[in-house]
Amino acid sequence: MMSGRKNAAGRTSPWLLILISVGCFFATYNFLTMHARGRDGPRKFLVGGDRGSYGSGSDPAKRFHVALTATDALYSQWQSRIMHYWYKEMRGRPGSDMGGFTRILHSGKPDGLMDEIPTMVVDPLPEGKDKGYIVLNRPWAFVQWLQKAKIDEDYILMAEPDHVFVKPLPNLAHGDEPAAFPFFYIKPTENEKILRKFFPEEKGPVSKIDPIGNSPVIIKKAQLEKIAPTWMNVSLKMKEDQETDKAFGWVLEMYAYAVASALHGVHHSLRKDFMIQPPWDLKTDNTFIIHYTYGCDYTMKGQLTYGKIGEWRFDKRSYLQSPPPRNLSLPPPGVPESVVTLVKMVNEATANIPGWEDDR
Repeated sequence: MMSGRKNAAGRTSPWLLILISVGCFFATYNFLTMHARGRDGPRKFLVGGDRGSYGSGSDPAKRFHVALTATDALYSQWQSRIMHYWYKEMRGRPGSDMGGFTRILHSGKPDGLMDEIPTMVVDPLPEGKDKGYIVLNRPWAFVQWLQKAKIDEDYILMAEPDHVFVKPLPNLAHGDEPAAFPFFYIKPTENEKILRKFFPEEKGPVSKIDPIGNSPVIIKKAQLEKIAPTWMNVSLKMKEDQETDKAFGWVLEMYAYAVASALHGVHHSLRKDFMIQPPWDLKTDNTFIIHYTYGCDYTMKGQLTYGKIGEWRFDKRSYLQSPPPRNLSLPPPGVPESVVTLVKMVNEATANIPGWEDDR
């Protein structure tokens, strides 16, 4: 009945577009689900956890569940352990709205951290579907988690293993307006030609697409339940489109979340104070999270040598095969406070996590 229907302006009916989108989602979702079940059967998983103390005066209606996606690679494991340590340290302090915690492990099987970190095991994408782009598993992991888990909180913080909480995190969202960190390299208006493949003109200007990724984001669980399947589908379509894949590279999945949110009419409050990224951000006094994605390289005189291995350095990529040792050397004088604080927090975590340097 809907086939070929046009509106008065001669454009395809929005209802037809909606039906097509829904149909595409279920086709992809059913394919992925059937493939996963047929391969290994139902997955075992653990959910919830760490629901001990809450921040002083914390409003139960504002509490958010902390969720991070991870793999079973040692590189991901040691970051997850540090992240979880600082979550536990900050959760019960005044000003915190942090609720439960889940590591969403998309390696398809349990690992050695199951007893240490509350974890839910989910399936990765079918073999070859991510085309070597491991973070393409993130939206599919969230789809599975939201479908299977019992989540007590009304809000969710999507976080990553290389996040360190430097102070208690309140709920930065405002009702139906989620909170997100703006990334300078996510530029929807400069990529309109590509984004129109996924965000049609009838949805409005591409400026409706927020300059964000999925993390860090604090969002209502009900909103994420709607966005996640679209995020998954848009990610897969972007990866399959050669022009889009080449243009967006390792931030493709971030663009996919931004587009999926806009398709659902969800606008995020942009919070620059959400997190900092050393060595470019120099101080921690007005932030909640340190994101240590960039290498920190300095001379012994405290001069930044970014792009060149420094006389002193801290770079997570130095520890692909083994975790950083306990008691890392502190930066030399002159290095920004943000880097000094990061190293001190890593040292405190590794000093207090049992069996830190044990093989996992």
